[in-house]
Amino acid sequence: MNIAIDGPAGAGKSTIAKLVAKELGFLYVDTGAMYRSIALYFIENNVSLDDEDAIDNACDNINIEIKYEDGVQQVYLNGKNVSLEIRQEQVGNMASKVAAKKAVRDKLLSLQRDIAADNNVIMDGRDIGTFVLPNAEIKIYLTASVKTRAKRRYDELVSKGESPDINKIEADIEQRDYQDMNREIAPLKQADDAIFLDTSDMNIEQVVAYICNLTKNKSGD
Repeated sequence: MNIAIDGPAGAGKSTIAKLVAKELGFLYVDTGAMYRSIALYFIENNVSLDDEDAIDNACDNINIEIKYEDGVQQVYLNGKNVSLEIRQEQVGNMASKVAAKKAVRDKLLSLQRDIAADNNVIMDGRDIGTFVLPNAEIKIYLTASVKTRAKRRYDELVSKGESPDINKIEADIEQRDYQDMNREIAPLKQADDAIFLDTSDMNIEQVVAYICNLTKNKSGD
């Protein structure tokens, strides 16, 4: 069975998907980490987003692996563990732009579909239900208000000892929403058969329980 979770930046897709995967015994495929890894490579190697040849060459030189070590997901870029580096705000913003490039999407698409064909998976991103896994048995469009998403991100950064500007975070989220929804290739949108789930007034446990119950009912358990 495949579960597709789509939604805008900061909606909590990855957090929810990881918890649902653990509860159901599904494999969690972190597509966002894959795009962030490519974004990190582009930043570190000064790959211009306006140079299609450079993008094609870069994609040929990128190898991404997602491993689970002691039950914790680790992301490797060309053999180096980049699990922490890819969570930087700068990398997240670049990932949104990188994901609009066809060469990048083509590189990751076949890998993601192969994994889903062989496993019970939950996959989150911007276009999982509409493009990557159009035949997924369960599709969720997970969202929350911009203010709610900004506050969640703000609290997360504060808990890490940082001193973020919540107004800048809100502006960044609005910009990423615009980029994701208006990109030419596989833009962010709700699949016709997806369930719209606004989590502005829900906690994590409620969202996880909702998706788990939905899956169990669908599978007949």
